[in-house]
Amino acid sequence: MPFIGRIEYHLVSDGIYWSDGGGVFGVVPKVIWATKTEPDSHNRIPMALNCLLLKTPTKTILVDTGLGNKLTPKQAANFGLEQPQEARLLGALQQLDLHPAEIDIVIATHLHADHCGGHTRLDPETGQIEPTFPQAEYWVQRLELAEASYPNERTRATYFADNFAVLKQTGQLKVISGDTPVVDGVRTVITRGHTKAHQSILLESQGELGFYLADLALSSHHFERTAWVSAFDTEPLEKIETKRYWQHWAAETGATLLFEHDPQVAVGRLHKDGRHFKVERLG
Repeated sequence: MPFIGRIEYHLVSDGIYWSDGGGVFGVVPKVIWATKTEPDSHNRIPMALNCLLLKTPTKTILVDTGLGNKLTPKQAANFGLEQPQEARLLGALQQLDLHPAEIDIVIATHLHADHCGGHTRLDPETGQIEPTFPQAEYWVQRLELAEASYPNERTRATYFADNFAVLKQTGQLKVISGDTPVVDGVRTVITRGHTKAHQSILLESQGELGFYLADLALSSHHFERTAWVSAFDTEPLEKIETKRYWQHWAAETGATLLFEHDPQVAVGRLHKDGRHFKVERLG
């Protein structure tokens, strides 16, 4: 099983969905990005939903929860999500012999639907929405929660109250502000740009480093190229500067990089060759 120092980690999949290539690559011309990722007949490209499970000496932590089980058939079709429930997040956790009640902390990198849809579930018997992880404390950035609670015309298509509102009622929501230690060797760091309070996860244990990028880079191609940002980023110029910092940090430290949405490179390492960065796929 993979470790970063004493921290055991697993990328647990909530499936694959299909997203518009123009949205993923923003102003990058299709003639360029299509050489990296081939689109289907609808101009869509596959996107992984790689959630991060961390087993530390004190806590079991889950970062992001994918799209969850609450989507209507129309919503699932719009996302191009085809995997049955047993092939997704809870099934992946079961493969690791983990029950939802054994998760201690759930961290949202941000509250877009493809990152926190699995925070809550629809009970098929009662039709009620309830926390998927009944014993967990759910961590979210204060500013991100505010943005999600009062979406605008652009963001209301991805900020859904059903994914987090019930957590306030159950008392499971923990609101944090800024870079925050979680447990020894695990902390959240603000990586502004995709949203104002987007956060990534920094791992540091026994001299080894790991970094879960979330939507700091939608793919390894995005992390190699500073200017490649998506049309989904709310602050694209801020995103470029944030990415510039973490590119140099990753290349200098040799940290293990964990990609949430890249279906081809889930784990990698960034190298710099002259003026250019290149992600080396690991495993």
